[in-house]
Amino acid sequence: MRVLVLNPGSSSLKFHLRDTTAATPAQGILASGQVNWPPEERSAPYRLRAAFEEINDTIKNLGSVHPEAIGHRVVHGGQRFSTPVRVTADVIAAISGLSALAPLHNPASVACIDAAGKRWPGLPQVAVFDTAFHRSIPDFAARYAIPEDAYRAHPVRRYGFHGISVEMACRDAASFLGMPISSVNAVVAHIGNGASVTAVSGGRSVDTSMGMTPLEGLIMGTRSGDLDPSIVLLLQHGGATAGEVDDILNHRSGLLALAGTADMREIGTAALHGEASAILALDMAAYRLAKYIAAYSMVVDRPDALVFTGGVGENSQLFRAKVVSWLGPLGLGVDEDLNSATLEGIRKISTMDSVFPVLVVPSDEERAIAESTAALLATIPKEG
Repeated sequence: MRVLVLNPGSSSLKFHLRDTTAATPAQGILASGQVNWPPEERSAPYRLRAAFEEINDTIKNLGSVHPEAIGHRVVHGGQRFSTPVRVTADVIAAISGLSALAPLHNPASVACIDAAGKRWPGLPQVAVFDTAFHRSIPDFAARYAIPEDAYRAHPVRRYGFHGISVEMACRDAASFLGMPISSVNAVVAHIGNGASVTAVSGGRSVDTSMGMTPLEGLIMGTRSGDLDPSIVLLLQHGGATAGEVDDILNHRSGLLALAGTADMREIGTAALHGEASAILALDMAAYRLAKYIAAYSMVVDRPDALVFTGGVGENSQLFRAKVVSWLGPLGLGVDEDLNSATLEGIRKISTMDSVFPVLVVPSDEERAIAESTAALLATIPKEG
């Protein structure tokens, strides 16, 4: 099936046209690109209409090739959506109703779904949720220790994110290791501007570092990650409004606050030149991730692999080496030559005597969305 994958972000719309029947993932990419826009206009109908015309022009250049379905990445599915679903009016309303939990993303997804339905009215649409993979997390790992009335009054629990990427990385790692996905125990670190790490047992998520929102967990490009909740009260007592605190913790913290930039490439270069703030930022981010990896290795009872994926996870050999340098007690080490190699596809970067392999797995969310869309629609009788 040829699936048009739409992945709306805060300042862009990524698209892929994928053929899910192609012999290899690379051969399945028929077209791809990105349409950029100002963040404040991410849900503007006229922006989406213009973006879809640009996408349609790209598709026209392929001649007789055209999409048969549309797959959407939706960040937050709440407690309702644990699998991909065919888009209906009820589904759109439910996604919109979760906007308080993902105010930058879910409204953009709703606008994208609505505009795509108008531009390609005959095509079935499927929503694939970033939170769905983590619906298997047990209550003892998902609940927060807050009063029961507050828990029931608000949708307060660990939802987790990056699930589409993590699930695909697990599938690819399982194939590389020659194992069925249902047998894989792994710790998967999706490290980009946003970052999270997930404990996977038997191919299912059992814990993850992001929480009710993507703010919890690792030190990220502009997000603080874990902190003492009293810091929020301290900022508010100092005169900051709730909106200002949100801006500080989501957009002005993390690597940006520590090193003056959220770009790990710039931080790595500065650290190699001895810049103290860059060294501190790199050490803090690596240490935080290593703590989670150590804990999650216990949770999954000896991993079959530690997996790095995402833009930084795939491309920063310095960051990977820093992280694994903390994990000697787990019996892990990085082979410098393997870690510095620029090979395509999945590769092992651990030393021969590592207790379990350390893998670098390219992220491919678009393939995951396309395959999930095709698989769901194959189970639904065609209309007419």
